[in-house]
Amino acid sequence: MELNTIIVGIYFLFLIAIGWMFRTFTTNTSDYFRGGGSMLWWMVGATAFMTQFSAWTFTGAAGKAYTDGFAVAFLFLANAFGYLMNYVYFAPKFRQLRVVTVIEAIRMRFGNTNEQVFTWTGMPNSVVSAGIWLNGLAIIASSIFGFDMTTTIVLTGLVVLAMSVTGGSWAVIASDFMQMVIIIAVTLTCAISAMVYGGGPVNIIESFPTESFVTGGDLNYLSIFTLWAVFIFIKQFSITNNMLNSYRYLAAKDSNNARKAALLACILMTLGPVIWFMPSWFIAGQGIDLAAAYPEAGSKAADFAYLYFVENYMPIGMVGLLIAAMFAATMSSMDSGLNRNSGIFVKNFYEPILRPHASEKELVTVSKLTSTAFGVAIILVALFINSLKGLSLFDTMMYVGALLSFPMTIPAFCGFFIKKTPDWAAWGTLIMGACVSIVVGFIITPEMIETLFALDNKLTTREWADLKVAIGLIGHIVFTGGFFVMSTLFYKPLSDDRQRNVDAFFDNLATPLVSEGTVQKKLDNKQRKMLGSLIASVGIAIMAMFALPNPFWGRMTFVLCGLIVFAVGLLLVKAVDDNVESVSDAETA
Repeated sequence: MELNTIIVGIYFLFLIAIGWMFRTFTTNTSDYFRGGGSMLWWMVGATAFMTQFSAWTFTGAAGKAYTDGFAVAFLFLANAFGYLMNYVYFAPKFRQLRVVTVIEAIRMRFGNTNEQVFTWTGMPNSVVSAGIWLNGLAIIASSIFGFDMTTTIVLTGLVVLAMSVTGGSWAVIASDFMQMVIIIAVTLTCAISAMVYGGGPVNIIESFPTESFVTGGDLNYLSIFTLWAVFIFIKQFSITNNMLNSYRYLAAKDSNNARKAALLACILMTLGPVIWFMPSWFIAGQGIDLAAAYPEAGSKAADFAYLYFVENYMPIGMVGLLIAAMFAATMSSMDSGLNRNSGIFVKNFYEPILRPHASEKELVTVSKLTSTAFGVAIILVALFINSLKGLSLFDTMMYVGALLSFPMTIPAFCGFFIKKTPDWAAWGTLIMGACVSIVVGFIITPEMIETLFALDNKLTTREWADLKVAIGLIGHIVFTGGFFVMSTLFYKPLSDDRQRNVDAFFDNLATPLVSEGTVQKKLDNKQRKMLGSLIASVGIAIMAMFALPNPFWGRMTFVLCGLIVFAVGLLLVKAVDDNVESVSDAETA
């Protein structure tokens, strides 16, 4: 217990160091919210990947893998498909929006009214998602450290808050990259160990207890699972390819770096499911009864699948490293949400509505205060979700995505391609989306579906959960999306000012952004050197865990894990271009 606490404590020190080191990068709101649009592709790609990744992956998603095999991987492969489309088309376009916050792009495309509508409807959604991630982390951390859930949620939330407020987007994105490297190292080591214990991936798959490893159990109708999988791909494509989620690429230094960042996220998300869920599949194949192992968890016992593997099959000290990785995953999602929300509030409400002539110093101060307020809100949401004992984390995340997030992406996606729409089409679409979500969430019941389609068997709990998500997505595509398309019938020429903004929006999309000059190159070097040195230090610290009292294979596990992290840090340091340092800034002007 003490060892795990020490490991996590040391990890927290590294996070604090990141916030402190990168504080000097922030001089204005552009720096604070998007790194001044000057970041390299590997940092941007890491944060794009990590925003779709949290402790929920090791709890709710790992629990789904334990009960239903490969089915959960469809969600992550759908994310990979979305990032592939980022690479093919959208990522450079997002960077070419040339805005500090995504809501500024909404204002250009749909006008000032929609700027406020999307400001105040989008922030609650991301706060709820961050609350789910924080709750997932607290489930594991409370079990390891013996704290009650409330204490764990509050302490974890405060640590994330401190780092985000200190360093802004530079600290957030730099920490995302370090956290990504640590997670890859830890989960890859665990996956290799699971395959060794299980006699290889083929044997693990053959030992999985359900009839079908691909679809899982508790299914009477395969068509329901197929419907769910198809529309999950559509949902994730929409969620990763719209203006509201373009924030992932606003920090990239140019169009080409944004495209490379999307490719990195795509590759990681494609390979990830096999690495992350191999331990859960192995545990299921061994017939481990998690309900008996964690009786206090009740119906959520499956969420402890990954933890059980690490506790019982990995060397001493790996649990602490896993918790550090989980903190990494959750913090990356939470701090991105904090930074994004405070940016939207300050740049799209405080500055234009309350203080149009505020100085940059004042805006940065307000940004930090706003981040603090959102951090408290996320902690409160996580505490509320913890009180909902009967709802699985996986289903909660699916419902939030299908009924809250997805309808908001429809005007933010369609607005890229359908030009002649009245401004009210955007907020009107949100109202239609809210109506659809209410009907699906509170009115439609399993009995209605069984009667409508004359089903011979009653829908199982899993089938209804999957079908509810699919029905929500279908409803939004048909009715919410249809509303936006039909609004073109009511299009009238815009005022001169509005038309200039719309023209500027589409002109920006069509104009590639190229970053040049020695000043930028020096900043590139600074990113590589500072982050590379820190990551190499983390790798050395992990390798030092070789000294823990483990059998030889256990000691070598930490050596392998540390070497992966150290190698990445060393590569970054080696990538520093010494020739640039000798060129003066004056020559660049």
